[in-house]
Amino acid sequence: MNDTILNCLMAINLDVNIWTARRKLTPADFGGADLPPEELASLGSKRICDPEELKIFGTLKARAVNLLDRHGVRFLGGWGIPEEKAPVLVEELDRIRDEFLAARDTFLTRYDDAVRDWIARHGEWERIIADSTVSADYVRSRMGFRWQVYRIVPPAPGDVEPVGQGLAEEVRGLGQTLFDEVAKAATEAWHKCYAGRSEVTHKVLSPLRTIHQKLAGLTFVEPRVAPVADLIGTAFANLPKRGRIQGAHLLMLQGLVALLRDPSALMEHGQRIIEGHRPSDLLDALLRQDGSMENGRIASADEPEEGEDDMPDLGDDLALDAIPHEVMSDLQPVLPNCGLW
Repeated sequence: MNDTILNCLMAINLDVNIWTARRKLTPADFGGADLPPEELASLGSKRICDPEELKIFGTLKARAVNLLDRHGVRFLGGWGIPEEKAPVLVEELDRIRDEFLAARDTFLTRYDDAVRDWIARHGEWERIIADSTVSADYVRSRMGFRWQVYRIVPPAPGDVEPVGQGLAEEVRGLGQTLFDEVAKAATEAWHKCYAGRSEVTHKVLSPLRTIHQKLAGLTFVEPRVAPVADLIGTAFANLPKRGRIQGAHLLMLQGLVALLRDPSALMEHGQRIIEGHRPSDLLDALLRQDGSMENGRIASADEPEEGEDDMPDLGDDLALDAIPHEVMSDLQPVLPNCGLW
């Protein structure tokens, strides 16, 4: 087992409980109606409070998950995070927890009114709602925001060999997990920010900066992580500091995102850099294209409006299949013969 990785890594488990405001439907709720037997069908659930009242809690949980996803890698049912980032991440989790608990207290002060309002909106079903209500104390006991940070200590060298086998496999798989997570984030960035665009603003660099930050903090999990982080950093250095990103610079970014979407290519590319290839070589290749820019540009069905602060429509998930084949052919980067493509 690679103890170096565990020495640099801390594990964090996020434990957020949110009351669902749901109760199980029972045959009695239907007043003796003829229902199918349980072996054939099961009854669902009923809401005893407006779900809109609880949306804030799901939002705060998603914020905490996103925070850990941005800086850590999934590990042992939670996240593995760099040891040096643990204090900063815990501070942010503290703030989210405080918001969660404040929202819980606010909700509970008006809980009874919220239930009465819900019943009033569904007066014809008053009985099946009222018969299933619970107390505010019960709801409080079902809502919490906690986390645990801990260090993983492997079994002693003298222990029976199979004892540490599962942990060793998890540690060995961290690199693959990290590259898979990068590929997922890059795919989302491609569809939201890059697919079908002929020019973009610097705002679309945000997902790439997040990926770069994540990789830079987790270089110790796999030797090929640092070269990929260097590649992204070199790409940033080659971009204009101001103004819209278009032409060769945009094609370079699109080629970089395409590379990040492929975990196998990323790992092989990282190995090639370790063996002596420079990140700038690949970026130079991405900047070279056949034909003029006018022929090679990707036409956008919804061109961005003028203005440095304009942001592409993040809700427009243009599928790769929607891009004409001849355009995709022009977009293909000319790479060194590294066995990547």
